[in-house]
Amino acid sequence: MPLTSNQIRALLWALIAVVSALLLSLLAPVLMPFLLAAVLAYALHPLVERLHARRVPRWLGAGLAIALLMLVLLAVMLLIVPVITKQVPLLRDQVPLLLVRLNEALLPLATRFGVNLQVDVSQVREWLRTLITGNESELINGLLSSLRIGGSALAAVVGNLFLMPIVAYYLLLDWANLITRAKNLIPPRWRESVQSFLNETDEVLGQYLRGQLLVMAVLAVLYTVALALVGLDLALPIGVFTGLAVFVPYLGFGLGMVMALFAALLQFQSVLGVALVGGIYMLGQVVESLYLTPRLLGERIGLHPIAVIFALLAFGHLFGFVGVLIALPASAVLLVAIRRAKRGYLASEMYQGDVPRARTTGADE
Repeated sequence: MPLTSNQIRALLWALIAVVSALLLSLLAPVLMPFLLAAVLAYALHPLVERLHARRVPRWLGAGLAIALLMLVLLAVMLLIVPVITKQVPLLRDQVPLLLVRLNEALLPLATRFGVNLQVDVSQVREWLRTLITGNESELINGLLSSLRIGGSALAAVVGNLFLMPIVAYYLLLDWANLITRAKNLIPPRWRESVQSFLNETDEVLGQYLRGQLLVMAVLAVLYTVALALVGLDLALPIGVFTGLAVFVPYLGFGLGMVMALFAALLQFQSVLGVALVGGIYMLGQVVESLYLTPRLLGERIGLHPIAVIFALLAFGHLFGFVGVLIALPASAVLLVAIRRAKRGYLASEMYQGDVPRARTTGADE
């Protein structure tokens, strides 16, 4: 039985989809930096266009946009430096004192139950001295050994970090031409509907990016002010880092909380101080999960707060850590497709067709 033209066309599109999926799976490690560079170029393209509208050459605007992004990332990384440089000496000096207090609290309790429980403070002090101020050669050798074990992976990560901004720069230079060439590949009969879909998707993603920046700014101020109110010396770097790092869901919050709790333990040396800092982060997580993200992100992209939570859990389960990163923007694109499918369904004959007479008569009876 010969195939009709529609069936042949459907088979060709299915074959193209299968081949594309296979190529993507095989070339995923190679394509990853290029895909991330494309995401960077998409995010920075409006800034380059605004600069170009003010008579800034496109090559200079692209360079300024990439440089600004690199400076922001570098500033975020440098926020960790004062935390580390201040905590390492405190670690050496304060941990033995904390262990002495722990001994004083545990010894009476252990004696009551007939248990010989005591922490060897001198041994811990010696271990810290060796770790921080001595045997640097052994530490360096261990580090080099671990680098040799994962040398290929480390080289790939470093290479991608250098490759991504370069690829993003060239994409920004030729962004308009690339978009035009991609549109020319779309069959003419589909171009109007595809362009409408892309315009709506672009609007939703733009709202997502603006909402994400607003969430980061609010949380940075919230954590900084709250930590300063409890008297934490490193409130500014830790608070700002936590607020900016929430762009990576859960991981940014976790790193910020660990640094804050560690700093509180070394500074306050009391359960109350550590509990106050922990309470701040618990409250911040509740505010972010139940109010800021659903309101400032979910409402901007048209997602219900429950849908936001479901998207984070579902994409994280399906794609792991990368899935958590792309959950909300991917949901925004999917939302546009669902809206269009719903409009098509409501306008279809399947939905608007007449109700069968027999069913109507049965209902009347």
